[in-house]
Amino acid sequence: MVRSKRKNVKKKGKIVLASGTFDLLHLGHVKYLEGAKQAGGKNARLIVIVARDTTVGKRKGGKTVMPEDQRRALVESLKVVDEAILGYEDFDMGSVIEAIKPDIIAVGHDQTDIEAQARKAVEEKGLNIQVLRIGRFGKPELNSSLKIKRKIMELYNGKYE
Repeated sequence: MVRSKRKNVKKKGKIVLASGTFDLLHLGHVKYLEGAKQAGGKNARLIVIVARDTTVGKRKGGKTVMPEDQRRALVESLKVVDEAILGYEDFDMGSVIEAIKPDIIAVGHDQTDIEAQARKAVEEKGLNIQVLRIGRFGKPELNSSLKIKRKIMELYNGKYE
């Protein structure tokens, strides 16, 4: 994992864990992270795992537009995020939970696989961790990085201006 700055939180609150690829950061990502932090209540600390480039290739079968270090830095620059770290090369939800020790794991509306893995890891280890699904935000046509990429291709028809 890459070291990152830690922002101080005066009073101890719940630790909320969120994760994602965050390629072409957009309003849906921001709303997801705001919802995740809000789920933790007052003084919650939001830690975000940003998927490694290699993990994206294995899990989604594609490449990111932005490299992992830039995606992590952008996510951490968001006001709502207390810390953003790169995920493990070998994705393992149990290892992530052990390292972060969250009170809540917040998953996005489209992260059904991550949600299932989180619930399984929590159950197997007998942990008292809440797994929450955060709802969809934004206009349906531009609520994902893939849709934004498609829109760019449509607007420019593969030509650069």
